[in-house]
Amino acid sequence: MTSPIADTVANALATPDREQPFAALGLTPDEYAQIKSILGRRPTSGELAMYSVMWSEHCSYKSSKIYLRQFGEKVTAEMKERLMVGMGQNAGVVDVGEGWAVTFKVESHNHPSYIEPFQGAATGVGGIVRDIISMGARPVAVMDQLRFGAIGHPDTARVVHGVTSGISFYGNCLGLPNIGGETVFDRVYQANPLVNALAVGVMRHEDITLANASGPGNKVVLFGARTGGDGIGGASILASETFDPSTGSGSGGGKPRKRPAVQVGDPFAEKVLIECCLELYQGDLVEAIQDLGAAGISCATSELAANGSSGMRVELDRVLLRDPTLTPEEILMSESQERMMAIVAPEKLAAFEEVTKKWDVETSVLGEVTGDGRLQIFWHGAEIVDVDPSTVAVDGPVYERPVAYPTWIEALQEDAASALPRTTEPDALRDQFLRLVSSPNLADPSWITDQYDYYVMGNTALSFPDDAGMIRVDEDSGLGFAIATDANGRYCQLDPYQGAQLALAEAYRNVAVTGAMPAAVTDCLNFGSPENPEVMWQFAQTVEGLSDACVALGIPVTGGNVSFYNQTGDTPIHPTPVVGVLGIIDDVARRVPSGWQDPGDNIYLLGVTATELSGSAWAGTIHDHLGGRPPQVDLAQEKRLAELLHAASQQSLLASAHDLSDGGLAQALADCVLRFGVGARVWLDELIERDGVDAAAALFSESTGRVLVSVPREDDVKFRGLCEGRGYPVLRIGVTDASPAGENELEVQGLFTLPVAELRDASQRTLPTAFDL
Repeated sequence: MTSPIADTVANALATPDREQPFAALGLTPDEYAQIKSILGRRPTSGELAMYSVMWSEHCSYKSSKIYLRQFGEKVTAEMKERLMVGMGQNAGVVDVGEGWAVTFKVESHNHPSYIEPFQGAATGVGGIVRDIISMGARPVAVMDQLRFGAIGHPDTARVVHGVTSGISFYGNCLGLPNIGGETVFDRVYQANPLVNALAVGVMRHEDITLANASGPGNKVVLFGARTGGDGIGGASILASETFDPSTGSGSGGGKPRKRPAVQVGDPFAEKVLIECCLELYQGDLVEAIQDLGAAGISCATSELAANGSSGMRVELDRVLLRDPTLTPEEILMSESQERMMAIVAPEKLAAFEEVTKKWDVETSVLGEVTGDGRLQIFWHGAEIVDVDPSTVAVDGPVYERPVAYPTWIEALQEDAASALPRTTEPDALRDQFLRLVSSPNLADPSWITDQYDYYVMGNTALSFPDDAGMIRVDEDSGLGFAIATDANGRYCQLDPYQGAQLALAEAYRNVAVTGAMPAAVTDCLNFGSPENPEVMWQFAQTVEGLSDACVALGIPVTGGNVSFYNQTGDTPIHPTPVVGVLGIIDDVARRVPSGWQDPGDNIYLLGVTATELSGSAWAGTIHDHLGGRPPQVDLAQEKRLAELLHAASQQSLLASAHDLSDGGLAQALADCVLRFGVGARVWLDELIERDGVDAAAALFSESTGRVLVSVPREDDVKFRGLCEGRGYPVLRIGVTDASPAGENELEVQGLFTLPVAELRDASQRTLPTAFDL
């Protein structure tokens, strides 16, 4: 078959006025002019393809860089204590002790998951897992953070079924436990679902590998799946523009288009790739490995060369293809899955190929590292790319987008939930309690989570429905880590600075209640179009709030992702910064579950309740209301609370611990009852009197810094002494209870009683009713 004719560097010099489709590839006229200035000529078609994907919003962070620098600038000595690898590599790495390190990262796969939900979500999992592999680690767990449109919208079921099936298919086939996450329904995400995937890996300190191509003469090797036509333009076109309802790509225009830009995944190929990479690392057969995700070969070659301050010479026609009709430009842009690029010393190449052959992984030597600082790519002997790799991968455009304070936000903030009617009638409070527990965002998510394997690999210590997932790292010592992710777009719409801090505080608290000490952060920042000045104001406020909060809590941001253009037409999503917090626990045997297991334990509420209902689940569910300001967050208090919980868990004083967040005390009570089916008698009179709130606020307020714990009676004095010694507010509000007849109840004395069976039915029926089609 005749090879496609390539546009060479010589041809570019000879035809300077040739028109090129830069706009169709997502480049602006100014960016195209900048590329010509860098090269001193027009780009070849291959160079244009590389710049277009690498300068895309998704890959270059060109609208967010000026803000993201705060994560590296606002750093204290405390934040550096455990940080081994920070931002700039495929994933951050944290020292968890005993010579072990954990690497973790969260990324988005939003637009592909709307266009093709199954493959979009599946390849989101695959991509983030390859980031973990490239650090030298064995992947040990995944999580997902999902945002869908209104639960009753006719298109929501399509997206929900596809996304959840894609995540479970890929993760289960890889043999990785899915240990937590979130599922939220809101009409603001109708045509812009968010599919954020997180992966975690474990390695010894000495096994950390960085993605740098150095050492002239070292070989550049592509291995894994063959390259096909799927995913072409995924980063530059699909992920870097908004949906347009008039073209059939949004909520108002029938079936989504742009399916060829969505990658197709093969988890069994990735499972083999994982084992192959780990054996290559174990044999010290690679200098570096880079996964091929967004921007494919364009990204891997330019980033490896730029990070290693070196050059690279590549013969592109050596790439093994699934589709022999692909042009050089398409090969450079393809985002086909399950591919890795390695830098291999010449004397180790034979041993490298023995390992890949053993695992039946196809391999092609594309070229070698050079010392001239140029990335040169050839097609059948003709030079089609000759660039400084730093201009492609590092020194792209940096925009200071216009920023405007939203014209609508003051009116929104003035519309506080304090103006909403609050009942004191017992029957009405009982009804509202049940409506909250059965609402889509608070109902039992097991219809989704039961599709995932929680326990494969045998090291899962906590998973759904506990507040955080937990994995054992070392079987001998019991060393482990806990991880939780949180975000609240409603809070962030009201106040993005405070909303970001609330997301961090909640994830931090969710890790702390397990007995682990929070140590590091990853984030995925999901926003509308950066070309909207009000969206850029929201983004700037979010990053400032998150970076300030990390300093206050003493934990660093190790890496993450920015996802812009999550909007349809002129309507952006609520700002949704997903924040993941990783914590360390010295022995997973001391983990604290989130629900009551035994009758007769005392129930304590840590923290103070204020009438903070704006942005709450109660306001949204009962009144369909969003307005006011979100709850206040005291980060110093959150840190004290985490230290208190850690001390209590170290002394084995806690039978359970559960944070208070969405749905307030009401939802926490329901969760604790439903975890193991143990009932409780609860009284609110002292809480109402001490904190100056009414019964509705006591039940539904979402004040921060609060945790519900159960304490065995024999540890009661020690626990109270611990709280008093640390000066943290504590109030006994109930006792766990079990009926001799087996009909356990949640009794809120003086207000209402709910049989556990009724509560369970209300919580469990919501999602199956909506999606068991």
